[in-house]
Amino acid sequence: MELQEMRARFMRGYSADVYDVLDKMGYPNQCMSLKIRPLHPDMKVCGAAFTIQGTSEPRFGEDFPNPDFDGFAQFRRFYDGCVIVMNAEREDCCGHWGEMMSYGAKRAGAVGAVIDGGTRDRAGILGVGDFPCFARYTSPIESKKRWRPKALEVPIFVEGTLTRQLRVNPGDIIFGDSDGVLCIPKEISEEVLIRTEEIIKNENLSREAFRAGDTIHQVFEKYNRA
Repeated sequence: MELQEMRARFMRGYSADVYDVLDKMGYPNQCMSLKIRPLHPDMKVCGAAFTIQGTSEPRFGEDFPNPDFDGFAQFRRFYDGCVIVMNAEREDCCGHWGEMMSYGAKRAGAVGAVIDGGTRDRAGILGVGDFPCFARYTSPIESKKRWRPKALEVPIFVEGTLTRQLRVNPGDIIFGDSDGVLCIPKEISEEVLIRTEEIIKNENLSREAFRAGDTIHQVFEKYNRA
C-alpha cells in the first residue's frame, strides 16, 4: 500500500482505536511515553518514521564531523510522508528541535516531528502551519555544545509507557494525537489499518445509534462494543 493512502486512512481514526488493535494483535507495548505530547492538543500525525539518533556527547566546532548532518545534509534525505522521530538520549534541558528545523523539514516533505526530548520556539513551530510536533517539553536552551545528532535512519529507542524502552525502526508507522504517540511496526501496518477501520466504522454507527435514542446496552450489543 502506498504511504500516502495509508496515512490518509489512518488519520480518520484515533490513537485509542489503533492501540486497541495493537493490543489484541499481541503488541501492547507500542505506546511512547505519555510525557511526549503535542505542542497543541488538536495536532495529529501519521507517517513513516525517519529516525535520528542523538547523543549527549558535546559538540565543539568540527570535533565531530558527520557527513549525514554537515550542511543540513539530513534534509536532503527526508521524504514525502515521513515523520521525524528523534531520541535525545536522556539529555533533558535543551531544545533538540525548533522552528527553522520544522520549516525545513516540511519543505522537504516531512509531515511532522516526534521528539523524545525538547523543542525550542514553540510559538514559532505553531506558526509553521500543518506541521504537528510532539515533544516532552519546551526549552529556550540551545543544544549546541550540549547535544548533537549522531546517526540517521537507524533503529532508535525512545521511552515507552508500558516498557522502559520502545524500539522505532526506520519506516515504522507513527501515529499520534492528543492521547499519545504509537509506533506501528511496518510489517503489520496494513493489517493494523484494516482492523482499525473496522473499529472506526462501528464507532461511527454507534454514535448514530446514540443520537437516534438507543441505550448504551443496545449500542454495545449491536456493534460488539466490548
